[in-house]
Amino acid sequence: MKTITCKQLGGACDKKFHAASFDEIAAMSKQHGTEMFQKKDAAHLKAMNEMQELMKKPEAMKKWFENKKKEFEALPEEKNGGNATNQQHT
Repeated sequence: MKTITCKQLGGACDKKFHAASFDEIAAMSKQHGTEMFQKKDAAHLKAMNEMQELMKKPEAMKKWFENKKKEFEALPEEKNGGNATNQQHT
């Protein structure tokens, strides 16, 4: 298990996501983003707008995604096995 934060993924808060794979992290991040969108969280909405701009450039988006995946893969494995659940939004 590895841990990465919303901010590390380009988001707006320190919520921690724990997972064994980047695909799992991506799904958790997407769910979190949906929740923050529904709450109309201003900081997250700003981060989402920035991401939408990036998505207009497929090559830039692909590079961003690959870099985030490499960043996740470079994270150390948690010695205690981590926690399979998301931590609460801060």
